[in-house]
Amino acid sequence: MSEYSFDKLLSKIETLTAKIAILGLGYVGLPLAVTAARSGLHVTGFDIDATKIDLLYAGHSYIGAVSDEELVDLRAAGRIAWTSDFTQLAGMDVFVICVPTPLTAHREPDLSYVISTTEEIARHITQGTLVALESTTYPGTTDEVLTPILARSGLKPGHDIFIGFSPEREDPGNAAYNTNTIPKIVAGDGLEASQLMEAFYRKVVRDVVPVSKTRTAEAIKITENIFRAVNIALVNELKVIFDAMDIDVWEVIDGAATKPFGFMPFYPGPGLGGHCIPIDPFYLTWKAREYHLSTRFIELAGEINANMPDYVVSKLREALDRRVGIGLTRARILIIGIAYKKNIPDMRESPSVRILSLLRGAGASVKFHDPHVPEIPRMREYPELLGYKSVAFTDINPADFDAILIATDHDDIDYAALAAMNLPIIDTRNAMQKRNLPMFNVEKA
Repeated sequence: MSEYSFDKLLSKIETLTAKIAILGLGYVGLPLAVTAARSGLHVTGFDIDATKIDLLYAGHSYIGAVSDEELVDLRAAGRIAWTSDFTQLAGMDVFVICVPTPLTAHREPDLSYVISTTEEIARHITQGTLVALESTTYPGTTDEVLTPILARSGLKPGHDIFIGFSPEREDPGNAAYNTNTIPKIVAGDGLEASQLMEAFYRKVVRDVVPVSKTRTAEAIKITENIFRAVNIALVNELKVIFDAMDIDVWEVIDGAATKPFGFMPFYPGPGLGGHCIPIDPFYLTWKAREYHLSTRFIELAGEINANMPDYVVSKLREALDRRVGIGLTRARILIIGIAYKKNIPDMRESPSVRILSLLRGAGASVKFHDPHVPEIPRMREYPELLGYKSVAFTDINPADFDAILIATDHDDIDYAALAAMNLPIIDTRNAMQKRNLPMFNVEKA
């Protein structure tokens, strides 16, 4: 039966007749669904959020990497459909899981979305189906969590159904790379699953990189994010040290980056944001404890990066005291940028929100301007900020504020106008100096 299931599914993939279900239509799932449909596959995108499905059917994208025109064209061509009804996914040939993997309040892995999605798949899966997980997780998740759940279907993994892992590598706001052009790591649970994973993803992306097993693929993604987290923590720590020595850390890094070998520049900031770097390394920290091993570098990096918003607030407090003669309790602060990263609306784990919350907690009056975030969406850790609206740039009156804090350096901000407001500016991104603007009222943090 294995040979029949494998050969039939492989043929469907190779002839582009396989029916693909993408589960979770966020920053990973929606671009993947559109890219797969563009390749000639028939795709159904699923999300529990019916509002997203309504937007997609209306041809409105909520992800910068996908245009409205693509949605309309693919829908008209009959290559893509959307649903929030799982029963509509019965009979699919390939399921790709792209759901969130956050941390619990105790900083432990929360696989509830992966588990519930896999349980739904197990209720609808048929013989000769491939299930691929893309959600970032700890090594061992595919064979320790997915495989036992899918086995409850009565179909034998590796014999009747096939399971694999391929880590997402999306980088929101990066115009140089997209889903199709980012090399794709793939692995399957067994030889036939590996061949199916490679065959499927070769239809979707330009470069596929097979590895020996799913644990290795899971470890690759974790390693990529730990590498960034540790190096960002290093420069954040250097920022604090060099600031005490009256040395500009950005000048130091730019100088070191002129060395053509042995150095890779990372830059400091107000903290870490996004789903990957602040969260994913702790999946390995948690898993390592099972082997009675500690992850000191990872935990120290997490501690340093998590403390950056507090450091920024302390620099703002010092500047207010020295330049304006007031404390935070009476201060009126304008935050520039509330998204975690420049030029995108992504609010996941944004350190700007932590800074806003800290300032409000200290008694300051705080407003923010972000051209990409009209208002703060629902956030698990900051429910009280739901609906907090961005101030229009044209409505910013310097007389209403005591200081400006640049937390996210979006390109479409008029930084020269900020400089002309003649207010103290706390710049966490070196945005002013990079644009050769006057620095007499700017302090870096």
